Formats: sequence, structure tokens, C-alpha cells
Amino acid sequence: MERKTGTISRGIRCPIIREGDDIAGIVVDSVIEAAEAEGFELRNRDVVAVTESVVARSQGNYASVDAIAEDVREKLGGETIGVIFPILSRNRFAICLRGIAQGAKKVVLMLNYPSDEVGNAIVSLDQLDEAGVNPYTDVLSETRYRELFGQNLHPFTNVDYVKYYGDIIRSCGAEAEIILANDPRVILRYTENVLNCDIHSRARTKRILRAAGAKRVVGLDDILTKPVNGSGCNTKYGLLGSNKSTEDTIKLFPNDCFDMVNNMQEQFLERTGKHIEVMVYGDGAFKDPVGKIWELADPVVAPAYTKGLEGTPNELKLKYLADNDFASLSGAELKKAIEEAIRNKDSNLKGTMASQGTTPRRITDLIGSLCDLTSGSGDKGTPIVLVQGYFDNMTD
Repeated sequence: MERKTGTISRGIRCPIIREGDDIAGIVVDSVIEAAEAEGFELRNRDVVAVTESVVARSQGNYASVDAIAEDVREKLGGETIGVIFPILSRNRFAICLRGIAQGAKKVVLMLNYPSDEVGNAIVSLDQLDEAGVNPYTDVLSETRYRELFGQNLHPFTNVDYVKYYGDIIRSCGAEAEIILANDPRVILRYTENVLNCDIHSRARTKRILRAAGAKRVVGLDDILTKPVNGSGCNTKYGLLGSNKSTEDTIKLFPNDCFDMVNNMQEQFLERTGKHIEVMVYGDGAFKDPVGKIWELADPVVAPAYTKGLEGTPNELKLKYLADNDFASLSGAELKKAIEEAIRNKDSNLKGTMASQGTTPRRITDLIGSLCDLTSGSGDKGTPIVLVQGYFDNMTD
């Protein structure tokens, strides 16, 4: 019988992961046990994805606010530092900010507006229009911000992040000054020592600041790239991708996962005879239509993956074929013609009209986003996701 399903995404339950656990063995066992319990078969080119959180936990990749403070103090001098363009997040940045504030005497906190890099709004565009404020040129002090806009609570968390971040800095014994601006060079009016906290635009921000004469420019990706007093670290991304573990510690992005995913692939082949692709995933990359928040607060969607996941999709748009190339056909004749076109498609469809409207993104970003939505971030208990049929088309 012809198969009637395409891509299937399944959340896979597994034991709670602790430091030192054999994460590769647990993942392979959990997927195989789920297949046996639920009565489905593993196939070649299935994808097994593991959330970065449990990988980092198995590595014991944690750090304290004291370790952050020491590294910030060493790299930025411990006096007045500018902290610019952080995202507005209790989970992602608040604990980092505590460590940063402990490593300085004064923090000049410069926030993007009307929203942060990933879309968390401080004010709305409508409010800016009504106030006659130009976010590209105008610099707002905290006092001026309050005069114009009053209190603005985050629509999902109900937090006033301007107040919240200021309170964190002061609670750590540092002086706090808050401004709102979008030109990174503005911070140099206050200090020559800058910690830029943006994620995806960090290289540009560093370049602009250095060209403008900053004395020290350090990114979040430069903090905790090495252990501090035995702490965890991330050699490539530093504090980027970290999130809250306790009130005094953060969990960092996992280190060096490529050997691990290749090991899992080998174990699957040995135990099932199937060639399974494996990846580690973090935040997906998609935008919420209501809150306008772009999910990706990690530096990448997938920090590690097997070679079969490299590249971008190479697909034909069925709607285009049906409405154009085969507009005169219908029913079984149309289906046969489209299947033939798929079988004979070029290996690189980039730029062709028949591929317009297909998703021009990397396979790891697409599958990672699917997995993030499948596993959720709460109490589902499925940090492993099995994706089947992703590489199929309607001829399979």
C-alpha cells in the first residue's frame, strides 16, 4: 500500500540527565526503546535530535556569577563598563548581568529600543511615533524614557525590564545608569570599556566600537571561554547560549559535540543497521506573530550535527508545477507528471522558477526549529526528538 504520511516528529522521553551520564548511550537506548514500545520502525536517514540543555548538563558545563565577575573584571578593568544591547530575559541574561555587575564599580546599561535584538519590546513603534522619537538617532536617558513612556511591562512576562535590570545592577553593589540608544558608538560618551551583549550582530558591533576608538571591547562570546577557578566554559561562544540554572549559576552552551553525535550515529548503525542522522539543537529560528519575538537567543540553532544534515533543501514547489507546467492535467495523470518531474529534478534548483516559494534555509535550522517546537521548554519530558520522513518526497 502507498504510504500516506510524510514527515513525522516524535518527542522521545528519557531519564533525567545528570552530570557525568553517558548521554550517547541514553539517547540511543531511549529511541530504540520508544520504537519497540510504540510499534514503529527506524529508517535510514531518520534524524535523532537532542536538546543542547541535556548535553550541557551531562558535561557539567556550569558556572557561578562569581566566575563571571572575575572574568569580566580581568578583561574590562573593574571600573566603569558599558554593557550594551542585551536581550530582555530573566532566563537568558539576568544571571549573567549579576556576574557582570559584580565585576564593575559602575555599569552603564545601554538598551536597544523599541525592542531588543530578538524582538522583546521596551516600547511600541506606535508609542515612538506618538512621542516623535527617532530610534535611529535619539538617545534617551532613563528619566526621559519614563517621562515619555512611563512603565512598560513585557506582554508575556509582565516584567518592566528597565527597572528589573537596574535593580539587579544596584543589588550587586554597582552604580547603575541606563540609557536607550541604537548606535553602539553612543556608549563611548560614558566609558571606553565595553561589553557588547548582542548575539547575531556581535561582530559588527565590535568592529564599529573598535573603529570608534574604544579601549576595550569584549563580547559575551569572550567571557568564560576558559574555566575560571574550575568553572565550566564554552571555548567558542563564551556566555552566549547560556541560561539560568539557579539564582547563582548558569548552564553554558555545550562544548565539542561533534564526536558525540558521530558516536551516536555509529551506535545506531551497529544496533539497528540503519544510518541515522544525529544533531544537537537549541532555540529554533522563528518569529511569534503576536509578541513579535524571534525565538533564536542561542548563537546557532544546531551546535553539532552529522554530515548528512549539511546543506539546504532542494525541492520543487508542487503548487507551481500544478498551476504552470501541468495546468492542463488533473487526477492520476497530474500526479504521475509531478512525480516524474521530482525524479528528474536537477541536483541544484537554486534560482529556478519551479523552486520559488520553497524554504531557503539550512537543513539544520529547519529541523532544529521543528524539534524545538516538538520538545517545548517546559514539562513535556522529551529532550530527544525523532524526525522521520524529512528527506522524503511524494515519490517515496
